[in-house]
This record gives sequence, C-alpha cells and structure tokens, in this order.
Amino acid sequence: MTIIGAGLTGLSAGVALKRRGVSFAVLEKSDRAGGQVRTYHEDGFAFESGPNTGSGMSEELMNLYDLLSDQCQIEYATKEAESRWIWKNGKFHNLPSGLWGGITTPLFTLSDKFRILGEPWRPKGTDPDESVGSLASRRLGKSFVDYAVDPFLSGIYAGDADALVTRHALPKLYELEQNYGSFIRGSIALAKKAKEKPKTSGSSAIFSTKNGMEELPKAMANFIGKENLFLSIDDISIVPDSETGYWVVKGTQNGQPVEIKSKEVITTIGSYALPSVLPFVDADDMSKISNLRYSPVVQVAVGVKDSRPLKFNAFGGLFSSKDNEDFLGILFPSACFVNRSPQNGTLFSFFMGGMKKIGITELPDSEIENKVLKGFHQKLKFPAMKEPDLIRIFRHKYAIPQYEKSSEDRFRTVEKLEKQYKGLHIAGNLRDGIGMGQRILQGTLLGKEVLK
Repeated sequence: MTIIGAGLTGLSAGVALKRRGVSFAVLEKSDRAGGQVRTYHEDGFAFESGPNTGSGMSEELMNLYDLLSDQCQIEYATKEAESRWIWKNGKFHNLPSGLWGGITTPLFTLSDKFRILGEPWRPKGTDPDESVGSLASRRLGKSFVDYAVDPFLSGIYAGDADALVTRHALPKLYELEQNYGSFIRGSIALAKKAKEKPKTSGSSAIFSTKNGMEELPKAMANFIGKENLFLSIDDISIVPDSETGYWVVKGTQNGQPVEIKSKEVITTIGSYALPSVLPFVDADDMSKISNLRYSPVVQVAVGVKDSRPLKFNAFGGLFSSKDNEDFLGILFPSACFVNRSPQNGTLFSFFMGGMKKIGITELPDSEIENKVLKGFHQKLKFPAMKEPDLIRIFRHKYAIPQYEKSSEDRFRTVEKLEKQYKGLHIAGNLRDGIGMGQRILQGTLLGKEVLK
C-alpha cells in the first residue's frame, strides 16, 4: 500500500494500516509530516501557522488521542472559547447563541429579529444547490447573513456565503431544514435527543493538543515509523501496470529515483496537484476533480508579553465582508488554551485574504505588517505607544477548499474513477469535509478498509 501525502489524512491512514500490520509507505513532498498543521515556539509564545483549533470530537479522533497518549494529549478550550465576537460599528459584540440573544443583539435589524421569531413556520427550500447565504437570508434575513453567517464562514472557509453550497459546506445546517423544516425546531429536537443519550466527553468541544497542534501529527509520524515515511519526495506520479495489476509510484528523493509497486494507492493531496500525479486520468475527468477552488489566506501570529489592563476573554473576533475590513478574523489562542503566551500576555492570530480579498494575500510583508499594526491599535484597542513583541507572517496559497457548485461533479467523478481503476483511492480535503476531525475520520476509515 502506498499513500501520497503526509498530512492528517495520510497519517491517519498510515496509523490504521500500522495497527493492522499491513505493509505500507507514505510519500511526502515536504521535508516534514503534518501538512498545514505546524506549531512554533518562540520567546514564551506557542503559535500556529495552520489550524489553531479543532471542533467536534469523533470516536476516531478520541481513539487516536488515546492510542498516542504517551506522546501527545488533547487539550480542551477554556470556558472563554464559548464567547464569539462580531465587529460592527467600531466595536466587538457578542455573537448570540440563543433565541433571546438573537432578539436583543444590536447585530441584526429589527425586521430580521421578527423574521427569526417566524423562522419555525417558514417553508423549506427546494434547491439542492442553494448557497449558505441564500438559505440563511431566506429563513432569517439579510442582516443575519451579514453579521452572523458571513463572519462565521470567514472563520471556517474564508469563503463567500453566496458561492458555498449548503449541503456540501454545512451539511448539518442543510439537514436541519430538510429534516425538521426549521433551524430552530431542528436545534430543539437535536438538543432533546442529546439529553437522552449518554454524554461523550468533549463531543462538541473546541480542542487543540497540549504544547501546540503539531504534537498530534508528530506523534502519528512516530507511531508510523521512519521506515514507512519517506519525506522530500519530488515529481511523484502514479501509473497502473496493466501486466501485473499493480500500481507503480515514481518520484525522486535528493535527485535519486524512487519507485514503489503496490496493490492499492491512496492520494490525499490537494486537487490542484492531481494532474501531474495521476497522468493516466482522462482530461475531462481530471478537470472535474482538479477544478476545486482554494481560498488563499495570510495568517499573522502577534504576541504581546504584557497586555494588561486589556482582556480578551473570547475565542476571537470575526468581521463581516459587508464592512470591507482588512481582516477575516482575529483569534485569541491564549484565552482558549494554556501556555500559549507569557503569564500576563496575549497571543493573537490575525487572518487576512479569503475569496473576497485575494489581493491582500499578494501584498508584501511590510504592507501586511502595517495592516496588522493598524488593527492591533484600532480593533484591539491597544494604545498608540504599545507595540507587539512578536509578529510572524505565514502565507497559504491553497489554504481552504471551497465546496461550491462544482463539488457534485467532483464527488461523482472520484467515485467513477475509483470504480474504473481498481485499488485507486482519491481522498483528501477535496471530499468528505475540511475539518481536522473529518480528515482523521476519512484517513482512518480508508486505513481500515483497504486491502481487504
């Protein structure tokens, strides 16, 4: 078995295969395992260049942390992480989490507050490809889209609410309307069911890994073993050998050729990289699986060793694209997890770019830093004479896949190709969700099912 890509999906498949005693190899283009998950430790701060948190604790993820507990431990977010802020009219406001909060918040217009009251009696939609923005506007109103849905999607997808298809991007939201006819009625019904079931620790919690998110893929790589993990592999390509029925994986490592033959192969890489890796796939089919758009994002870690008397007791603050701000959001990791900053300090993660602000991601570091410093003073209210003690800029050209209308063609074509070519598995974030939990679930299930 050969796995292409040592991100969370590929590593999860490798862990499952190792537990089964199956022979396998994981090939990775980078010189490290973990994909976009990476933690830096500097001057008392522990900051991420990729995902800051995960959410939703699946059985597979819990089992993975249990398996690797001697090397890494899960860390649940503090109570403060339950509070989310939305920027409007020059200040942050709490995002309401219940019906009463939705009615009293200054984020929504009076007319839309009445729409919220009437939401349970509104007819459900009939368009399977309805966008998140259209669905939310139809059920709750435009101001709800502008100051709840739009910022929320900025935080998850860095995407466009009017382009993301609900049933692919937010399937649980789509199912609330389809199964219960209403967001509110569905939420009440699910809450009732949840009370009747045994409560799983951390089942819906925000989480990270102690000492930083990268500790998890490091532990996964250690479990897999160096003998099964091949780094710095360039020019990877996969072709079927019609005579033997095997797959031939070729590449180079430090200029030397690498060739592996296996009965089955799993790709976990981004769709943009598939054309050169799967050269045997028909051009029309390839266009349908490789045309996935990815949102570019610039993430800036900002550390302050002493932020007193200011307090940032929340998960973070998000911005509406309606207001044409420079930022998608500013997260407060040190408010959510321990040992992310010095005792009296604060760690921030500024996010910029996304589908609606691609131009910002192309600015030089000096302009990015100037925008961050402006936000540091204007949005976070630090006095003019106060400067950050740490600023580190990270750029991600292919940060987050966008589950838009092209998704259905992509899913069907992947299924078609996997049936057409025995032993080929096309995985990764081009299908089955973008979150950490979804990546680990997909990889784990593949690792349990292949070669049976």
